[in-house]
Amino acid sequence: MRILSYKPGHDGTVALIEDGRLVFSHESEKDSFPRYTDLSPSAMLNAAEQLDGPPDVVCLSGWVKGFHSTEPPVGAGYFGWDESGILAGESRMFGHPVRTFSSTHERSHLLSAYGMSALAHGQPCYALVWEGNIGSFYLISEDLRIRRLSAVLEDPGNKYQHIFALADPSSPGEHGGFRFSNAGKMMALTGFARRTPVSRAEHELIEYVLDQPSILLTAPKEKLAWSGFHDIGVESQEFKDLAAKHSQAIFDRFLAVAERELTDGLPLLIAGGCGLNCDWNQQWRESGLFPEVFVPPCPNDSGSAIGTAIDAQLHYTGESKITWDVYSGPDFVHDRGPEQLHEHFDEEPLDLSRAAGLLASGRVLAWVQGRCEIGPRALGNRSLLAAPFEQGMRDRLNQIKLRECYRPIAPVCLEEDVSEHFDWTGPSPHMLYFQAVRNPSLRAVTHVDGTARAQTVSAAQNLRLHSLLGAFKQVTGAGVLCNTSLNLPGRGFINRTSDLIAHVLDRGIDGFVLEDRLHLARNRSLSSTEGRA
Repeated sequence: MRILSYKPGHDGTVALIEDGRLVFSHESEKDSFPRYTDLSPSAMLNAAEQLDGPPDVVCLSGWVKGFHSTEPPVGAGYFGWDESGILAGESRMFGHPVRTFSSTHERSHLLSAYGMSALAHGQPCYALVWEGNIGSFYLISEDLRIRRLSAVLEDPGNKYQHIFALADPSSPGEHGGFRFSNAGKMMALTGFARRTPVSRAEHELIEYVLDQPSILLTAPKEKLAWSGFHDIGVESQEFKDLAAKHSQAIFDRFLAVAERELTDGLPLLIAGGCGLNCDWNQQWRESGLFPEVFVPPCPNDSGSAIGTAIDAQLHYTGESKITWDVYSGPDFVHDRGPEQLHEHFDEEPLDLSRAAGLLASGRVLAWVQGRCEIGPRALGNRSLLAAPFEQGMRDRLNQIKLRECYRPIAPVCLEEDVSEHFDWTGPSPHMLYFQAVRNPSLRAVTHVDGTARAQTVSAAQNLRLHSLLGAFKQVTGAGVLCNTSLNLPGRGFINRTSDLIAHVLDRGIDGFVLEDRLHLARNRSLSSTEGRA
């Protein structure tokens, strides 16, 4: 069965599942479109190019006609976890009869996590969906019926980012200062917090925000002008302390419910945008409540098209599981010929030992291989790579990306060596957990609190990146590199030669690897942030 699925609204995505296999998932932001963008004609056309015939089922992932979840529904709408809200029918596509299917946004999160997990079909588990609007625990039973166990907190993701907007003088006035980018910045700033008791002013603000029914509608920023944190500045120490305490207060509310109600020792699946919070993921993993915790690489809305397609597969075939690869995004677009490349770059065949030596000497290289990653994290196919030993390299990478200086840079590491460098055992292939850094020489990837968000790589997962790390280990003694997203500011991953060339030249990147060719920018002097200490 061929199932084509569309997710409208922000993080718009088109996904195709055929006979239980994820064929592709194309997110609208990829190919240098704005981050979090709505489903675009480009994404739909890219998906159509991959089809050699009409699908059997066309899915519309439930959504709303507006900014917030209170707007009128699109398809099956936003809320609902059981099968009662499923809409199934018939229509035509390109002159061919097709089945139509829509289920709620809430179910898209649940089914994406279940279908992509390693759990066997019918294995019972708990699930947590926490995102902008939903914050609930569920039980998925052996017959794959879903029961909500507890609605813990309304708007957890929106409430998490709300105090960033409150403290940021540049935040917009509408929707309480909401910006999708606030949450990631706040996660970085929590690492700078001092370990001090919660003050009366902090407690008053945190409790006020968490007790609002819908923070973007009931407590816009101007209504919180009474708080001493209003427009205080997000890089102030006072805000950094507040950010960590606010983050922990949200987690503790969920933990208290889990300790009380999730007592049967079942695995936990995590979905929703809050599944990108590595601190929270690590705390769930260390809570001792669950024998296994699984977070898909696309827990945010970029995984919703996949989740609705899995739901349709379950509805029509009774099968809940799919096989998938994290590198299921679009192919790279070669839209510039050799003459444009040779105008600015010296080209040579890729020799991994030479590339490793360049990185060890302080060069920064863009790294493009195969198909794009799904989800928001660069996992070695659309990456910016550099040596991890000097703090100055972190600063240079943030300058290249036009990011704030407080943003950390993540490492990528040989899976077999991860315990040598980080407090971790086994794979962590999707960069979804924090680990304490054991190797003091990894200064560029060690956050101020001594942690990193490491990605592990095995030969089976990504052979060429694994081989590059092995070659870098031969040169430096450590199979670890800086790995940050290859993207223009505020845009999804670069996915065509013209954008790649322009970005490398504009931002002072030393060169790029495109498939099996190395291109080095001419007249580019070596930065002084290099090398092994």
